[in-house]
Amino acid sequence: MRLRNVWVHVLGVALSASVAACGGGGQESSAPAATTAKPAAGASKIDPSTAGDIKGTVTLTGTAPKNEPIRMNADPICIKQTNGPQSQETYAVSGDKLANVFVYVKDGLGNYVYDPPAAGIKLDQHGCRYTPHVFGVRVGQPIEIINSDPTLHNIHAMPKANPEFNNGQPIQGMKMTHTFTAKEVMVPFKCDVHGWMNAYVGVLDHPYFATTEKDGKFELKDLPPGTYTIEAWHEKLGPQTASVTVGQKETKDVNFTFKAPAAATNNN
Repeated sequence: MRLRNVWVHVLGVALSASVAACGGGGQESSAPAATTAKPAAGASKIDPSTAGDIKGTVTLTGTAPKNEPIRMNADPICIKQTNGPQSQETYAVSGDKLANVFVYVKDGLGNYVYDPPAAGIKLDQHGCRYTPHVFGVRVGQPIEIINSDPTLHNIHAMPKANPEFNNGQPIQGMKMTHTFTAKEVMVPFKCDVHGWMNAYVGVLDHPYFATTEKDGKFELKDLPPGTYTIEAWHEKLGPQTASVTVGQKETKDVNFTFKAPAAATNNN
């Protein structure tokens, strides 16, 4: 335990020095500012007078495994920031409804151009957890990453289609901004200081995505008429896809059902 605390202290000092050397103002960027891409030849905008919607619910059949307990003993500050025992968010189930499922249009959009997002996305490190746990962002849309805890955190993104980055935030209130430049579903995040901290982001070049909450529901609004492949992704249960055709001003229901993994058995 003593060695662990010494290591964290040394890492925090080193990161503080690094931040100070870069200006120390708290706001840093790990990617250049996004530029507005020119529309592809022949691209058109969505006609809202003909657009339709897709909505649905994600459910889980069977008994969800118990989420792994989180042991924060290595960092007393994390214990102070939380209330009672903590566990992972892997299986966020209410009744038979499944939260933290990322649902998006995987294929079928054709050649459209979309208005840029009105605002950025915020990823907070609070209570020694990433919030939100699963979320989506547009290519070029800034993600503001904040450390709201009075302890050292770092944000380590491990993409495949985008450049990897790993930034420390040793001081409470520190902020940084990052933008992804290529679509990718999903990009995992982790904190190398607190091994239980993790999050996932879906990066897309269109606005048709959502993350289910406690009621398991999602909605993809203002889609042009067409036939689409919709994918629902869960961090442990994997992806499912469905095909749906949306007509003018039509609302279609698309539901997904995931099956809980079989309970582990001891054959010894």
